[in-house]
Formats: sequence, C-alpha cells, structure tokens
Amino acid sequence: MEEEQLLVAQDQYLKAGIHIGTKFRTKYMGAFIYKTRPDGLSVLNLKKIDERIKLAVNLLAKYEPQDILVVSRRENGWKALRAMSKLTGIKVFAGRYLPGILTNPSLDNYTEVKILFATDAWPDRNAIADAVRVGIPVIALCDTNNQANNIDFVLPCNNKGKKSLGLLFWIVTKEYMKARGLIKTDSDFKEKVEDFTEE
Repeated sequence: MEEEQLLVAQDQYLKAGIHIGTKFRTKYMGAFIYKTRPDGLSVLNLKKIDERIKLAVNLLAKYEPQDILVVSRRENGWKALRAMSKLTGIKVFAGRYLPGILTNPSLDNYTEVKILFATDAWPDRNAIADAVRVGIPVIALCDTNNQANNIDFVLPCNNKGKKSLGLLFWIVTKEYMKARGLIKTDSDFKEKVEDFTEE
C-alpha cells in the first residue's frame, strides 16, 4: 500500500483503530473485511476504508453545507460533529434524533436537506427512516456488524471508537473543505485531530 495514495499516513489510521471491527460480521460487510483475528475480531480493509472516504467526500462535495445533515446518536461523535459544523456550516444533529425532523414541517426543529450522513446505521435508524421517507440519499458509517438496509453508500470503519470517529470526521471535514474550495491545501487546515476527538 503506497502511503502517498492514502488520505493520511497508514500509521495514523492504525493508531486510531479505524479498521478494528467487532466479533460480529454481517454478509453486507463481508466485502470490506480484510481478516478475522484469532480473538474473533474482524478487521476492516484499510485501503477500502480510504477509498470509500474519498468517494463519500466526492459525493458530499456536490452539496452545499446547508443541504447536508450529519447525525450521531453515539456520544463519541458529538465533538467531531460540532467541529465539522463550525468549520463548514454543515447541519449536524448530535444526540437522540426524534422522528419527524426531516418529514414534519410543523416541528420547531424541522429541517430540509438533500443528503443524510449517519454515524451508525443502528442508533441513527430514526434519521435514516426519515431520509428514506423524503427520498434523500443516505451515507452511513458501518462497522462489521452493521446491516446495509436503506443505506445508499456504506463507509466501512470502526464507528464506535472516539479516536476512530475523531480521525474520520477530521479527514472528511478537511477533504470537503478542499473539494468545495474553502481551503486550498492540507496546510491551510489548522485544526488537529484532537479538536474532533472526545476526551
């Protein structure tokens, strides 16, 4: 695997544990699993994770920040979402998503978007169900144990660990800003991975 082709150094991915899956694996995620360790943990393919991050960013970059909603019921993603929103203007929902936010105009927190990005298909299932109802595409971070129902684009990764989520959203934010012309190069992006990672 050539370092320069990856979005960050291979070592940085490995330290964040972005590739460490669970002891459960679904047939949907089989294509992204590199191997199963002797202790039963499935390990995701790092090259495929990197490729899918690039594809996800290309897809997100087609949308204005206000047309994107990123959701995370999982607390380990909240700091990352807030950092992403502050830098890009992308709408985020950190916490328990109540059904209807995308479908019921009479709600105070009703919002219209054109694409949904979910941190985990299972805890974020209410948001995904709403997205399906209004007919917008869904990108979701999926671990080895996730189903891919109602997900248009699966981004394989460890979607539970705080370091993994911090690194992933740091990369997505930086690459989105480059793709949208908000920054020119990596060196223009001053935020550190720690700014996206829960304590």
